Amino acid sequence: MNKRFALALDLVNDEQLIAEYEKYHEAVWPEILESIAGAGITQMEIYRLGNRLFMIMEVDDSFSFERKGQMDAENPKVQEWEQLMWKYQDALPMAQPGEKWLLMDKIFDLKAQLK
Repeated sequence: MNKRFALALDLVNDEQLIAEYEKYHEAVWPEILESIAGAGITQMEIYRLGNRLFMIMEVDDSFSFERKGQMDAENPKVQEWEQLMWKYQDALPMAQPGEKWLLMDKIFDLKAQLK
């Protein structure tokens, strides 16, 4: 059974930079897509409202945030992508230094409520 995670991040509040960021995500580098899939992420969607981003990730049993972090740290192309994305991304106020996407807490589940 797949698990689902929700994460949030802000973008720099600049229309031109936001447009550039979205352009990059229309054609994500193949090495980045391979890295995502190789970490056990089976589905990923990113939504935007203003400069706020919301990501939904579905993962298989092989996924862990620790493993993904280690894989990313060892992959020069992922490091290049992440460095480039920092031009557009603005960490949330509660983020630790260097932290990007923050895991959100699920506070409501319709299926659970209807049981």
